[in-house]
Amino acid sequence: MLTRDELRDHLVRTRIAGDVATPRENNLDHFSSLANHDPHFMFGLTMSQPWSFRDILALMAKEAGVVADPSHRFGQDTIDPERTIDALDAMGDRIAAALAGPNPKLMFATGHPTGLLAVHLRLARLAAEHGATLLTPAEDWTYWGQGFGRKRKIRYLQDIAMLDDRGGFVHTHDPAPMEAMIAELGEERPDLVIADHGWAGAAGEAGIPTVGFADCNDPALFVGEAEGKIDVVVPLDDNVLPRYYTPLTDRLVTRVSRAL
Repeated sequence: MLTRDELRDHLVRTRIAGDVATPRENNLDHFSSLANHDPHFMFGLTMSQPWSFRDILALMAKEAGVVADPSHRFGQDTIDPERTIDALDAMGDRIAAALAGPNPKLMFATGHPTGLLAVHLRLARLAAEHGATLLTPAEDWTYWGQGFGRKRKIRYLQDIAMLDDRGGFVHTHDPAPMEAMIAELGEERPDLVIADHGWAGAAGEAGIPTVGFADCNDPALFVGEAEGKIDVVVPLDDNVLPRYYTPLTDRLVTRVSRAL
């Protein structure tokens, strides 16, 4: 496992953190959309208090490390690698706590099959190795969502839920698939959901303990964390080359393993 300094350098070099690829104007547009309660950016969460654009910007500066100055409207934006590492450690501790309980049940899902799936696969394998039951409800559940012209379905790859479109896993913000999974579970609830995007938001909104990953242009999960609906959110660029996530996944796996 890399040292903290080595991991920080890796995060910056691969642009998982530091000067990330998401432009400042995209971040600000998404912060404004969340403040205006655009469902596409709410990830299935409701907000118990009013969050203005400036409130969200201030939160994202504090939790993710984006530039705090509202007059910085174009060009480069940032994620603080120190915040990423701190959140990784907090996530590892939360996963370990769930796995240390009696007969733990976990659920995994991702809206980023081309990036974060690599992280979820290793965490799911770790959980199974430590005796967890990985729940896989609502497999093949189909629906008509917004923004596409045909049905999509829930499909699992090694117990990771994703959205399938005619045999291809697709990127999604939509909370509806996780809502369907929770509905099928009924009274049974996982001890922890590990997810991102609307999969994490819907789980947190349902009162299920949830940890997640989020990019700096996806502020909803950070708002959910601030309101106590999400336990831990790790700020990172959520769509770099999958192999770039290996060192941070190593840190997570090691953190969990040492705590058990």
